[in-house]
Amino acid sequence: MQQAIRYLTTGDDARLAWASMGSGPVVVKAANWLSHLEYDLQSPIWRHWYAFFAQHYRLLRYDERGCGMSGGPARDLTLKHWLGDLEAVIDAADLREPFALMGISQGAAACIAYAVKYPKRVSKLLLYGAYARGPYERGNDEAARLYRAIIDIARVGWADQNPVFRQVFTSRFIPEATDAQVHWFNELVRTTTTAEAAAALLEARAHLNVTALLDQVNVPTLVLHARQDSVVPLEEGRLLAAGIPGARFVELESRNHVLLQHEPAWQRFGEEVLAFLGGTPRGEDHLSALTAREREIVAGLVAGQTNAQIAAALFISDKTVRNTLTRIYEKLGVQSRTQAMALLRGGAPTG
Repeated sequence: MQQAIRYLTTGDDARLAWASMGSGPVVVKAANWLSHLEYDLQSPIWRHWYAFFAQHYRLLRYDERGCGMSGGPARDLTLKHWLGDLEAVIDAADLREPFALMGISQGAAACIAYAVKYPKRVSKLLLYGAYARGPYERGNDEAARLYRAIIDIARVGWADQNPVFRQVFTSRFIPEATDAQVHWFNELVRTTTTAEAAAALLEARAHLNVTALLDQVNVPTLVLHARQDSVVPLEEGRLLAAGIPGARFVELESRNHVLLQHEPAWQRFGEEVLAFLGGTPRGEDHLSALTAREREIVAGLVAGQTNAQIAAALFISDKTVRNTLTRIYEKLGVQSRTQAMALLRGGAPTG
């Protein structure tokens, strides 16, 4: 995955790092909790997300104030400034045609505000694990107390060498993660932002409330939410879908706030996104991302040959075929031989 990273300065002199990757219809992703434009592409938590979107679309994304490559102090953390940052990135990209907006978690608020302010610029609105009301705005005193405790933990133990404090965040975001994924997320928490900035970001999110804007959204909207998400309750996703006129709602069978590549919910997510946003390249377009050797193996794959038959035809080992197919699947944004064959024959990935 190759990307071009640039910097811009907002109207109130905040510095933002933003990136463009992939090609095709444009999808602009608003910033969400704990991102790092370069580090995310190496991670077992986010890498498959960006591989998928870059394979099918031109994806624009940015690190928010106080995080990742944007860095700096986490100041002016209000909807006005989050919307302004999204506006600044879109203006810097000089987009001439309507584009899709993607809001994950807190990023939904800026996307909703932008779609209301610029309805003719937004083609579609994609929301995942999202909410319109922060934890202090939901009328749940117990949940609010828990959230305040989490903010206190961030202030005290964020940079501690012992990961036990950071594990509090990891266990909520990805409870079904492997040991390697847990370790990576713990390190992301430590390296992406400071304790002071993390506490400020968490506190600002708690007061967020864009429910009054929901019925003003006038673009096609898809809301997806993990059924057992412990970071953002399912009811918050339902509230979004109920408040936005004509929005479609999809429940995904997962406990993870960030969907992991191995779980069926991730495959369902990809299928729903492709059906909603379109932009699925045909098989010939996919081949442009492959090496000459990978194309030879793909030819055997599409012809229905087994690994052993492909290996014999190309005078290479079965192991080489297996390893190469793994790389091919990653480039195509699929997880299995069946999905790859369907995609290369011109259809969307299937189970």
